[in-house]
Amino acid sequence: MAPKETPKMKQRPIVRLGILIISHSVVVSVICCISGVVALLLLPILAKNTYISENALMPGSANPMLSDQDVGEANKLVNALLDLKSEPISSGRVSTLVAEFISDLGAEVGYHKFYPESNQFHPLHFFSLPDSGSLQENVNCSMYGINVIGIARAPQGDGKEAVVLVTPYNSENADLSDALSIGLTYSVFSLLTQVTWLAKDIIWLVADSRYGEYSSVSAWLRDYQRPVFGASLILDSDTCDGGSRPYDLDNFMTCGKLIDNFKRAGTMAAALVVKVTEKSEPFVDTLNLYSEASNGQMPNLDLINIVNYLAVHRQGLHVKVKKLIPLLNAKWLNVLADILETVGVIVRRLNPQWKFGIPAAEYIDGTATLASSLYYQALGIPTGPHGAFRDYQVDAVTLEFSPYSLRKGRHKEFLLRGSRLIEGVIRSVNNLLEKFHQSFFLYLLTSPGRFVSVGVYMIPFILLVAPLPVMAASLYMNIFDFGPNTETGQLAVSPRSVTWLDAAKMVLIVHFWGSIVSLLPYCICQMDFSTPTMNLAIWSMLSALCFLLLCLVLGLHFNQTEKAKWVVLKSATLSAVFIGLCLMSVVNFATAEIGALLLVPLCLMIHPLKINPNMGTLVNFSRMALNFILLSMAFPPVSFFLLRGAVYGFHGIDIGDFWMWVESLWAWNSATYLYITMIHLPCWVLCLHILLHAR
Repeated sequence: MAPKETPKMKQRPIVRLGILIISHSVVVSVICCISGVVALLLLPILAKNTYISENALMPGSANPMLSDQDVGEANKLVNALLDLKSEPISSGRVSTLVAEFISDLGAEVGYHKFYPESNQFHPLHFFSLPDSGSLQENVNCSMYGINVIGIARAPQGDGKEAVVLVTPYNSENADLSDALSIGLTYSVFSLLTQVTWLAKDIIWLVADSRYGEYSSVSAWLRDYQRPVFGASLILDSDTCDGGSRPYDLDNFMTCGKLIDNFKRAGTMAAALVVKVTEKSEPFVDTLNLYSEASNGQMPNLDLINIVNYLAVHRQGLHVKVKKLIPLLNAKWLNVLADILETVGVIVRRLNPQWKFGIPAAEYIDGTATLASSLYYQALGIPTGPHGAFRDYQVDAVTLEFSPYSLRKGRHKEFLLRGSRLIEGVIRSVNNLLEKFHQSFFLYLLTSPGRFVSVGVYMIPFILLVAPLPVMAASLYMNIFDFGPNTETGQLAVSPRSVTWLDAAKMVLIVHFWGSIVSLLPYCICQMDFSTPTMNLAIWSMLSALCFLLLCLVLGLHFNQTEKAKWVVLKSATLSAVFIGLCLMSVVNFATAEIGALLLVPLCLMIHPLKINPNMGTLVNFSRMALNFILLSMAFPPVSFFLLRGAVYGFHGIDIGDFWMWVESLWAWNSATYLYITMIHLPCWVLCLHILLHAR
């Protein structure tokens, strides 16, 4: 009797689908990459109108209480500040004058001392807050700044929550803009000291910004959130004799000491930074919104929504957010906008319910704004002092007023409109019983009234990085004889060489080298070279030297001739890029998105430079040219200059600008710096090794 045959196990559908995708990896990669770029270009069309998610905010539900009398008092302060400009020593008088006006309102007044912070790179401070508290060398009494703090206690509150108003001013060179900024905020603060409906304390921080707007706000926040128990910082009056006193210290002296009279209120619910600039658009008062914080953090979208709603529908201001101006005149974008507008018209004719397509002008403007939002989030550097609040998870935005009415001398009209806007925002925040949480924290703006949510803008990124693991698996399976086992139906691999261990070793060592490169600027800063170009040259030479030493010490060889060597190395490189981009997307999505646009095509297309006799001359030449172009564009300095040229133009470019840019990244503790040195640069080196590999 014949033995009974063992039934073959059927492969699971997910396994069969995986094998099908891997076996057609080239087609899948091309489709995914093209789809990812197309999806990215369609984001302005897929953007939605903003809306108020938290019903308790109720913006515009109450009539503004701010009157002409409040504006008149604010105008007196503006005139008094302008009169101080004629005095020989006016910097200290500004803080004294503002404190007097606050005190006359019956509010609490406090002072906060801070020193200019050092922005020198230090690896141990990288993961701390941007303002690490390290002082500059040779600091003396003449170098400290003084912030003035006014606190209006809420009659209906319990002192546990507060809203912060910030007004930066330059104590050494205060001008009309600074005076109007202080007057604008003072008019609102004076009203809030009188109302009965206030449920949250109001903190007004008049920030001394002669060392930078962010520095003064960050120093105050650091001391506010992390109070020092015991004696506060005290300066002897003996060290501040003669002309070294920048302030009228007699107002702050007690027994020959300068006492830090620090005032506090409750937990911060939100913050508004108020600024006025004399630059304005013709015939319209403009409000510029700045919201990007460190490492791509954004405030809750509801805060931007209420500012935009009240500014447009209540005060008639023209609201603007940043946009990349060069894109507005780009020919390719204008052609694409016309095509998409035509497609939208055809789609609506087929079915009026299909809402696809927008006017060409709106698409161009939305793309320029979206690109700006993506760019400034990717930098990881705050676009204003509001970023200091976001480091403590406090929602904040910067309101920069550009009033055209100032040209006609209508100061009171501008103060009334601007003050009523701020009053309306504070009224809405005052209604909240909890922190902002209903709306989005992850989004990209295409205009002040339209946004792209995280669920939509993740699609292009997923499509771009999806080919990486697929192609890595395909390359690995083509080298090692993978195939279905006839008995079990499962995948099996025949035992061959352990080439993958060499590839994994190479990838790990190159990424370890990247971590060393990220620490080299600390050594270079100690040498204190004169020019950024010299610093960049030394950084490059030290990086190359470290790489050669690692290769000699760890025994890396570059003369392998087997095809399996570079194919498996490419597979490992693709896996490393995929992991690195996915990790970076968690920290800063915008950086990962731009990195995917640069690295994914390079990693997929990279191939040894040697000519393949089985292909035609034109195919070989085209492949080599494409590899050179992609490799050049993905080199970090070249990528920087291309992006800088797209944003600011290519005029006046200097090689030292790259060092200055990188220096700003580490000074602000931007995660983009770590991405460049520990993910992007190592993967670029691995691709260069594959390109120069001898087949």
